[in-house]
Amino acid sequence: MDTPTLLAHLHHHDTALSLPRGACLRWDDADLHRAAHTGDPEGYALLGLAPGVRPWQRARVLLQILAASQAGLDDRARAVQARVARVLTLGLPPAHVITVLLALRRLRANHKHTTRTALRFVLEHPAADALIAARRPALRDCFEHALGAATARGCAGRIAGGDTASDYLQRRLLRFLTDPAAAPARVQALYDAGKAAAATPGGDHTAVGEPVLPVDTARRRPATITATNRGDIAATLVHLYRGGPSEDLYAALGRYVGAAAAAFPRFTGTVALVLDASASMRGYGDREWAALSQAAALRMVLSQVCARLEVIETGGDERAPRGATDLATGVLDALGAGPDLVAVVSDGYENVFPGDLARVVASLPGAGVTTPVVFCHALFTSSDDLTLRRPAPSLPQRGFWHQDDFAELLPWMFGHCEAGAPWLRAALHDRLDALDRQADTLTARIAA
Repeated sequence: MDTPTLLAHLHHHDTALSLPRGACLRWDDADLHRAAHTGDPEGYALLGLAPGVRPWQRARVLLQILAASQAGLDDRARAVQARVARVLTLGLPPAHVITVLLALRRLRANHKHTTRTALRFVLEHPAADALIAARRPALRDCFEHALGAATARGCAGRIAGGDTASDYLQRRLLRFLTDPAAAPARVQALYDAGKAAAATPGGDHTAVGEPVLPVDTARRRPATITATNRGDIAATLVHLYRGGPSEDLYAALGRYVGAAAAAFPRFTGTVALVLDASASMRGYGDREWAALSQAAALRMVLSQVCARLEVIETGGDERAPRGATDLATGVLDALGAGPDLVAVVSDGYENVFPGDLARVVASLPGAGVTTPVVFCHALFTSSDDLTLRRPAPSLPQRGFWHQDDFAELLPWMFGHCEAGAPWLRAALHDRLDALDRQADTLTARIAA
């Protein structure tokens, strides 16, 4: 599995899956998803939970892991796929999940894990009653595909006749569920519009459009972005740069950096960070210190996350940025440290021999250098115009302007190097554990 390519695709390609009436499922990147799943089923499923992955890409991951057979997978991989499927059915908009389940019907894909996931979504989703009232025909199709139409209707007929726990129902329906007690009423609602409406007497279907489990933390963009509202670390650094040393500020800085680094597992490899400390990184006016403080914040977090971090400053230094930008020499010096990854952090203004970085990067493969090099754009806002700020367009590039961006930036960075594979897997397992706990809490609250 080509992790950097797949991760970039998951972050940027957000075309919807569609099911035209009487036509095949429109899934424009199916080959990429199938190949990635075949290469590493567990890693592929986990990547669907990476921060910043687009909702329709998460829907594709759900579709792929439910459509594929689990024959040959070990217990660990099956368990991870089951947990990811559970998180995604709660973390995606219900309409996306319904599209996935109907796509499985169109693909005639049905396995035990598919049946289990579909039935739990239709009958145990926290908003199941409202969903059935709002999308009853579609959910009935999903229910009948999961069990088979004859079996599903047989179960519905027995439930309508008063059966709630017979051996027939147990073997064909209830054994797939975690809360069998709630199932009979909802199965009746699937086949009876009156009962579906009665289950939601207020007719309030506003909840059916929103995910019940937030996979990504909602971020609020400030109405006006300044140098000091882009995260606690950068804000503290700006105050230090502007006002000079302060014991309280240094103490707060240590706490903020420690808290930010604690969100990531330890990276056991070596990162060489080419830090642009030229005059342009200081900026001027209201934006003075904004870019450099965020770049320094990234450097500080990496220093606690990485077992070894080599920092190569170009121009001046963090406290005294000056001069022009010579990124090419910085990259060559960084490669001399023998790192697993070289990360260039710059505002993108290369004003010593413009084009030098691009030429140096282009020559590296010919010189036998295989160390991955990535470019991290230090931005003022996410909408900065980078037209003239891409000194090496061939390099993988990603921007960051707020401390919260580190949650997406670090997996993207480490995903480019071989030593980052175990780090990325550990980080995504931690994320799956956290989301699973939230799902447990959500389910328990609804049951109560």
